[in-house]
Amino acid sequence: MRRSSFFTRAILIGVLMHIYVGLRLIPELPVGTLVKVFAGCALVLSCCLIPLGMLARTFDLRAHADRIAWIGLIALGFFSSLLVFTVLRDVALASALTVDALWPRALSLDRLRVDTAAAVPLLAVLSTAIGFVNARRRAKVVSIDVPIDELPAALVGLTIVQISDIHVGPTIKARYVDAIVDAVNRLEPDLIAVTGDVVDGSVAKLARHTKPLGRLTARYGTYLVTGNHEYYSGAAQWVAEFERLGLHVLLNEHVVLEHQGTPFIVAGVTDYSAGHFDEAHRSDPAAALAHAPRDVRFKLLLAHQPRTALAAANAGYTLQLSGHTHGGQFFPWNFFVRLQQPFTAGLVKLDALWVYTSRGTGYWGPPKRLGAPSEITRLRLVRGAAA
Repeated sequence: MRRSSFFTRAILIGVLMHIYVGLRLIPELPVGTLVKVFAGCALVLSCCLIPLGMLARTFDLRAHADRIAWIGLIALGFFSSLLVFTVLRDVALASALTVDALWPRALSLDRLRVDTAAAVPLLAVLSTAIGFVNARRRAKVVSIDVPIDELPAALVGLTIVQISDIHVGPTIKARYVDAIVDAVNRLEPDLIAVTGDVVDGSVAKLARHTKPLGRLTARYGTYLVTGNHEYYSGAAQWVAEFERLGLHVLLNEHVVLEHQGTPFIVAGVTDYSAGHFDEAHRSDPAAALAHAPRDVRFKLLLAHQPRTALAAANAGYTLQLSGHTHGGQFFPWNFFVRLQQPFTAGLVKLDALWVYTSRGTGYWGPPKRLGAPSEITRLRLVRGAAA
């Protein structure tokens, strides 16, 4: 009931946004009446396609559902840019009105309205096309050195490859995942960390498309934690499937590994919001270290959401690897991430804890990335300045 109410509100808001864009742009487009009618019909069609695209994964007819998802999600990406550019246009026009009030006839307001009305859809098309190419190409490898104070000499150079937020689903399939796995394996890492949101759908629908993850190869194995989207898709079934593929799922627990004779800890917590879905899965960084040896200097935590960091710092971890944010995925949503999360992307320090937030290896929703490229992250431990 709550979910249907949410979608009803979301659809209503979407309709109002489409009306706003139509009223602000269509009357001032430098085209004939027939083209304006076509533009209005296109906005009505967009209103219908976007919710269908978001709900397509729940449909029974899988092939048709994927096609609907592709169309609807591309429409969502396009309309998102159309809306943003329309708002920016209104801001620019308001500024122009101010200039005109102070310096009459300094600007041709009528010409500006027409030109900007034509520019907005063109910019939306261009940004959608560029964003599509960015999203669909294989994520690039990003190399990061993490300076750890008092890092044991034996652990200097230890490499961890992180992938996150692949979002296997209606538009991301086995071929996309295969390319990611091949790129990760070529790096020959000591450890692979998968920091959640692997899937957007059930095991029954997507197991064959996550199968390539079973080929991930690292000296000390591949460790995975759940993200919020696993809980939308049946977390218990996915945990079992990931384990069947040979991935080590860490649910508020840890393992002690050894590199060149020196032990280190890899811990993992369930998603920050997991307790809302299953009380037994409530995220607990401190519990993940229960019975761990106290003399181990390097403690790695895998946690899907960056906002786990405060509890992780208090629990004594050295490095936290997270995802979830997608780095905002595309403009201007990168500016809104900080309303929910303490970090958007990259390496930052919180007290004694280093936190790395991945921009994600896939994408969610619209196949679109602008200003927030996807990544496969290769992290290498080095000695900090104080070491």
